[in-house]
Amino acid sequence: MEAVQSSRAKSDEDAVVATVRDYFEGWFDGDPVRMERALHKDLVKRRAGIELGVTTKEWMLELTRNGEGKEDGVDRTLDIEVEDVYGDIASVTVSSAVYHEYVQLVRTRDGWKIANALWQPT
Repeated sequence: MEAVQSSRAKSDEDAVVATVRDYFEGWFDGDPVRMERALHKDLVKRRAGIELGVTTKEWMLELTRNGEGKEDGVDRTLDIEVEDVYGDIASVTVSSAVYHEYVQLVRTRDGWKIANALWQPT
């Protein structure tokens, strides 16, 4: 039984990492298909600062379609640390050359989706 749970946990962790890669690499490539696959319909993405900027899924997809993240992808190094996967929720920390981001995901019928993100430039 322990091996099955360990296998399931590894599978979930791999799926969470794949979702985070779709999000970042979709942004870097200007690929709205990958970005949409990664985002929950009720995404709330916030930029840290005195006032929290808010980005929705629709706004993120438009920015991606416009290629806003392509310059950010010059250095595509991603340090993805899955902090926790518990049932249907997961928490991930991602560091890149341009962003430090805390990402929360939820398991849906369509797989893991990013529900919340808090970020700041590096």
